[in-house]
Amino acid sequence: MSIDVHYTVDGPEEAPLVVLSGSLGSTLEMWDPQMAGLAGRFRVVRYDIRGHGRSPLPRTPWTIADLGSDVLRLLDRLKARRAHFAGLSIGGMTGMWLGAHAPERVGRLALICTSPKLGTPEGWAAQAALVRAKGTGAVADAVIGRWFTPAFLEREPQIVADLTSMIAGTPVEGYAGCCEAIGCMDLRGDLGSISAPTLVITGEHDFAVPPEEGKLIADMIPGARLEVLADAAHLASWERAPQINDLLTAHFTA
Repeated sequence: MSIDVHYTVDGPEEAPLVVLSGSLGSTLEMWDPQMAGLAGRFRVVRYDIRGHGRSPLPRTPWTIADLGSDVLRLLDRLKARRAHFAGLSIGGMTGMWLGAHAPERVGRLALICTSPKLGTPEGWAAQAALVRAKGTGAVADAVIGRWFTPAFLEREPQIVADLTSMIAGTPVEGYAGCCEAIGCMDLRGDLGSISAPTLVITGEHDFAVPPEEGKLIADMIPGARLEVLADAAHLASWERAPQINDLLTAHFTA
């Protein structure tokens, strides 16, 4: 069952609509580095995924299809027939589901540092159990270590501290529920049916979702284009913000 997620809108009313969907353990503020680059050209919608930030926390379990249905409900609330969509990590998983199951609602699609099938159900169940037992703060440092390269962690201590707090502040059941949704997800069979023009972006040093996952997506979606960003890990939207902004702007204006 879909829910009414919390969202913000920035940019000119008449501009093309772009929806940004973030990572596990994030709020819509994870897209702050994109706003200066995108909000002048597009009407940018950011939202907190279910169980994160200021969005409701429905009873678990849920699936990637449920997260996709939340986006469709959001588009209905915005009275938008369709929108461009960019998603990072679980946001990209949501984007793949939308591209396959609601193609009439997706204009152009950007999939960033994501995978159609990631890890094992047992591994994600263990992560969910850890969070339920010890809280999201117990995994925050490990997660932030996978989000960025060592150079960024050393260079930007305040950003790292702020984003670590964001992860630690994620509601336990929201984080655990999304872990379980990823664990039971397998979108590989859906990729061939995605017809939206698709840009796939991956980080050269992404150990959370290795670059091979991006290549797999680009190979399986007809006509998709792959960009590999050097010196970037999982949260490439922060670590390589200018390049991400340029790639998204070019893709969504093509």
